Amino acid sequence: MSASCGVVECVFVLGCARWLWKRCTYVGNYDSATWPAATADEFDPVPRVCRLILANYDPDLRNPQYYKPAPGHRLNPDWLEKRVTYEDTLGHAPPYLIYLDHEHKEIVLAVRGLNLVNESDYKVLLDNRLGQQMFDGGYVHRGLLKSAQWLLNRESETLKRLWLENGSEYDMVFTGHSLGSGVVSLLTILVVNHRDGLGGIPKEKIRCYAVAPARCMSLNLAVKYANVIHSVVLQDDFLPRTPTPLEDIFKSIFCLPCLLLLVCLRDTFIPEGRKLRDPRRLYAPGRMYHIVERKFCRCGRFPPEVRTAIPVDGRFEHIVLSCNATSDHGIIWIEREAEKALQLMKGKSSETVTEPPTVQKFERLKTIEKEHRDALERAVSLNVPHAVDSAEEETAEKNEGEEASDSGNNNVSSTQSKSSDRRSNWDEVVEKLLKKSKTVELNHE
Repeated sequence: MSASCGVVECVFVLGCARWLWKRCTYVGNYDSATWPAATADEFDPVPRVCRLILANYDPDLRNPQYYKPAPGHRLNPDWLEKRVTYEDTLGHAPPYLIYLDHEHKEIVLAVRGLNLVNESDYKVLLDNRLGQQMFDGGYVHRGLLKSAQWLLNRESETLKRLWLENGSEYDMVFTGHSLGSGVVSLLTILVVNHRDGLGGIPKEKIRCYAVAPARCMSLNLAVKYANVIHSVVLQDDFLPRTPTPLEDIFKSIFCLPCLLLLVCLRDTFIPEGRKLRDPRRLYAPGRMYHIVERKFCRCGRFPPEVRTAIPVDGRFEHIVLSCNATSDHGIIWIEREAEKALQLMKGKSSETVTEPPTVQKFERLKTIEKEHRDALERAVSLNVPHAVDSAEEETAEKNEGEEASDSGNNNVSSTQSKSSDRRSNWDEVVEKLLKKSKTVELNHE
């Protein structure tokens, strides 16, 4: 009897030791080990939008206080269209700015990240319960959706005016860090579903960059909008990997290592299939760009490389027990490593040019479209709740385009006296998407 008990104890100890070894030696590099490398053209905007997010922290762009390394923010202060602080938002959204980038022909809305000493940011986070808000055929974070809705009701006319005044040629770029990344991701979904609210802007001119992204939407939505939303993750960043609701993460921000360890233990016993079939489980949105700069059993930082994919299963599901899990979340580090990676990519591409850049860019765009279609099909094959295949998605986009065209023709034929009544009410857009979600939910019951 004692011998058998000893054997059981040995097996248990060995099992625990094996699990501990695998968890402690798991590095962020493994999450994207099979992903292809990103190109310089597609990654080029990332350092630029990071600098725009950082500009939210400096009240005077001519004399930056928090980002002093030369050449500073590299922004033209005269192109700053609008800056909104906590006093202006009244707690409805984090501070943000609107920047008119004439050099790259972009209208940029940049939202800053969480302020640990500002209680209004916590109110946005805490306004949620798991699975409380179904939206556009999936689930989203309720507080972040309300913040995005408020921001559009306030700034959509400004964005629309800037786009029309510049010949309807500029791209519309939404970007945010941490808390702000969740706001702009859901804001992008609203805009894509009601492009007429910004002057009928084409979908291909809308882009979103979620830097150090929060888990704010269900898997079917994360894959569906991967052609417009791009998430940027630096190595071991904890936030995209933590399935615990955002409100619980930031309640425990001062004991974050303990929380990460407990989440790691819990998720060990949850099968991958069960995670995928949970419709209320939230994920980081869109296409993923993973900046990798450290490897297992190697000291120091290596020249950063960027990998990209639209993962469905294995979408940053493993907690990394690393001393860099929180520092990799910082926007300053992300900007610096993104800039280094971009310069390295440009150097390599200039050395290995075998065909014209326009041909390379066209082929890469075709590859990106194919990767999105493949990801949609993969989500359907894995029985992800409410996932739609590529054919259904293309049909839906075609119908939306026809509706937008009809709406635009009606607006042109309307009289000037009614122009004030045609202001976009984003509350109605949200209601429309909520009704769509209820219909989808009934069809799946």
